This record gives sequence, structure tokens and C-alpha cells, in this order.
Amino acid sequence: MAIHLLLKGAMMGLVVAVPVGPLGLLCINRALSLGPWYGLFSGLGIATADALAGGIAALSISLVSQFLVDHQFAFRLVGGLFLCYLGYEIYYTHPRQQPPRTSTINGLLGTYVATFLLTISNPVTILSFVAIYAAWHVQSMTGQYGGAAVFAVGVFIGSSSWWVALFLGLTVFRERFNLRLLWWIHRISGIGIAAFGVVLLLSISPLKSMWETLTRT
Repeated sequence: MAIHLLLKGAMMGLVVAVPVGPLGLLCINRALSLGPWYGLFSGLGIATADALAGGIAALSISLVSQFLVDHQFAFRLVGGLFLCYLGYEIYYTHPRQQPPRTSTINGLLGTYVATFLLTISNPVTILSFVAIYAAWHVQSMTGQYGGAAVFAVGVFIGSSSWWVALFLGLTVFRERFNLRLLWWIHRISGIGIAAFGVVLLLSISPLKSMWETLTRT
């Protein structure tokens, strides 16, 4: 039973991690601009948040889920503005062939915490697991804290395995990225991250209504 939950969690963690979203672009950009370790720790922050969200969704802890849903206006506003700011900063960052050697413990820990908070504060993180549970017909583990913990560990293993594979790939092929290619990666990822931020902002009901009004005129 525990192995089954672990494998199911790992599969779900991998499914959630693989699609390239704004945080995926951020991890790739950090790996190329600051070094692969920064990309890895960014990814592990996301994996930890995915594991926590998966455990909460499995337990159907309505209090936490409802809190995130009730305050999604604030979370989406802060998250959207932050992604727009990150996109702007990345777009105007001048790439270097060799990443700066600043892989300190504090820097890596800060990178980990930042991506963790950005992921877990987004209500969509938990709601995406709820949607996958429904699609895969996964039974609720309400009250089964041990089973939910094993499932969460599986989610972390599945999600982090993607980031570890990305880390290894970028470590091996980092030298093949010339400055021109890095310049384009900065521009594309910056625009992509900012675009995700704009989409997140437009998903807020008041701003969405305002946008629809403007587009109709």
C-alpha cells in the first residue's frame, strides 16, 4: 500500500513538474545566468511546495485550501506583480558566458525559499492537484496522515527528479551556450515570465472585468 501511494505520488509529481510554466522558465534562467545549482535549488523549492500541496489536497484539509481560495485576490495580485517584475529584470539582464561564482549557502537557501513561497502561495497549486485527483479517480485520504505523508514524499520525488534531470543536463551542456544564445534565452524567458504575470493579474475578477470592458470598446 505504501509503495503504491509512493509510486502514484511520484507519477503525479512528475506530471505537475514537467509542463514549462513561469517558474519553470525562472529555474532555467537562473541555472543559465547564475549557475546550475541555483536552478536546482529553485526546482527543489517548487518540488517541496508541490509535495505540501499534494499532501493537503490528499487529506482534503478544507481549512488550508479554503484560506488560499478566500485570499486568492491578494495571492494572485502579489504573484502576478512579482512575475512581471521578474520578467522585466530577466529581460534586461546582460548574460555572461560564465555564471558568477556566488553559490553561497545563503544565496541557494534564499533561492529555494523564494520559489517555495511563490509556488505554495498560488491557490492554483493545490487546486491543480485536486483536479488531477478527480481525473485519476484518486480516493480521499481524509484522516490518513501516514498515507498522505507517503504520498507527499512520492510527489516530491517525482517533481524533484525532473529538476535534477534538468540540472544534470544544464551542467553538461552549459558550455555550449554562447552569449548570443544566452541573450535570446534571457529575452524569451523574460517575456514569457512577464506574460504569465499579466495572465495571472487578468485572472483577478475586478481586473478581468476591466480588461473585458476595454477590449469591447
